[in-house]
Amino acid sequence: MTNGILKGKKGIIFGALNDQSIAWKVAERAHEEGATFVLTNAPIAMRMGEINELAEKTGSQIIPADATSVEDLENLISQSMEILGGKIDFILHSIGMSINVRKGRHYTDENYDFSMKGLDVSALSFHKVLQTSMKLDAINDWGSVLALTYIAAQRVFPDYNDMADNKSYLESIARSFGYHYGIAKKVRVNTISQSPTMTTAGSGVKGFNEFINYSEKMSPLGNATALDCANYCISMFSDYTKYVTMQNLFHDGGFSNTGVTQEVIERFKD
Repeated sequence: MTNGILKGKKGIIFGALNDQSIAWKVAERAHEEGATFVLTNAPIAMRMGEINELAEKTGSQIIPADATSVEDLENLISQSMEILGGKIDFILHSIGMSINVRKGRHYTDENYDFSMKGLDVSALSFHKVLQTSMKLDAINDWGSVLALTYIAAQRVFPDYNDMADNKSYLESIARSFGYHYGIAKKVRVNTISQSPTMTTAGSGVKGFNEFINYSEKMSPLGNATALDCANYCISMFSDYTKYVTMQNLFHDGGFSNTGVTQEVIERFKD
């Protein structure tokens, strides 16, 4: 069902890799709700993914950009405004990477060069996107910027490794930059803390399959799907959420407020 709640809105969507990606689902739903947008990803990710298919499906143009490069971001945002015919209304930051996780390095034995690269890609890039957007005056008043995060920023999930630190920093940026962007331009900045989701990035975490099953049983509503997360993002891009900013919004079926469920208790009965 579509309602056209993004009709006339323009944006940039980072991170669509394939049809498992939350960003991919957001792009599909934004298109269905009347938005126009530019798709972007790192050049190496674009070679791995199927983003051309998404661009054709949504009538979008693609601009490759390294989100850790201010020069690339300046080019991306400037070109996007030219393509879309003016300032934009929304941005989705759906980017994350941990080389330590990829290389099997334990949290207590990090390679710090890996850690710094992961922090830059996963979190500092969000600040760079916001700072570049503000300097270029690229976002309309009451625009909306979102980044995707995970509850490991607040609680320990051992195999989430240094990505937990990255997400903590990401959420802090949303609060701090959200204050300044709100004062300056009424732009709202939020993070969405999503259920564990079977994406290309998520499935790379050790023990992910076991954990997603556990999370399902620990969430009163069950795990939220990628499509449901996309629908939430669409609502946050719309004018119905104009006064929501600087928030970390849990979209996790109630997992974040559940100590234990009866179903989990039953599994530990003698």
